[in-house]
Amino acid sequence: MIPTTAPTPVYPELSGRLAFVTGAATGIGRAIATALARQGVRVAIGDINLAAAEDAAVAIGGGAVAVQVDVRQRASVEAGFARVLDLLGGCDLLVANAGVSTMQAALELTDEEWDFNFDVNTRGVFLTNQIVARHFVAKGKGCIVNTASLAAKVGAPLLAHYSASKFAVLGWTQALARELASKGIRVNAVCPGFVATGMQSREVQWEATLRGVTPQRVVDDYIAQTPLGRLEQPEDVADVVVFLCSEQARFMTGQGVNVTGGVYTT
Repeated sequence: MIPTTAPTPVYPELSGRLAFVTGAATGIGRAIATALARQGVRVAIGDINLAAAEDAAVAIGGGAVAVQVDVRQRASVEAGFARVLDLLGGCDLLVANAGVSTMQAALELTDEEWDFNFDVNTRGVFLTNQIVARHFVAKGKGCIVNTASLAAKVGAPLLAHYSASKFAVLGWTQALARELASKGIRVNAVCPGFVATGMQSREVQWEATLRGVTPQRVVDDYIAQTPLGRLEQPEDVADVVVFLCSEQARFMTGQGVNVTGGVYTT
């Protein structure tokens, strides 16, 4: 049976906290927002698709709110975070989760594919981290968790541009953690593996075409690479994010925590 987030709070210190989660209308982000809400956290669902964010906020409940934000644009992130502060009355936790992927052989990559991945995955983390961290510095505390990837630890064929963007997220996370530690702010990242999401479904189709195999063969290969023997679920990532936001992780900062089912262990 696939484990799910516990229905009752296991981190009581999180109750009443306020969180901003980007890319939270679907997939891993939605699972993170849901898991935080179950701990009593009031969550702002940030997403470029406002209608989807509103649907997620209703489904999650617990006073969750929806905020439209394009993490590629500084003005949008600034306006979105101002909206978060207005709706929630503050912010204690940031999960910079918004991300995209495309798939192509490295020698066939276009400038547009490279820029798209870096604009969302890397610039998006930079902008949200910087803008929200200024708020955290002003109040002397805060917690940031960035979504990196297994592809941030080992370069992934057909995803060279995506890997590069996620390696950058880890470098940024480590450096920012060192800069902000003395200001009472922790900064960590999670590195998921083969997660069963809509994004993965698209990647499976792309990879099958590029490799000349069936989509099922691609999925089987993902599972074969995973010692725990199944595809990762969004909840597997979400539970680790909640832990990193809790006081149980109070002495952790600058970490890129593997949540890969054993695919990568360093």
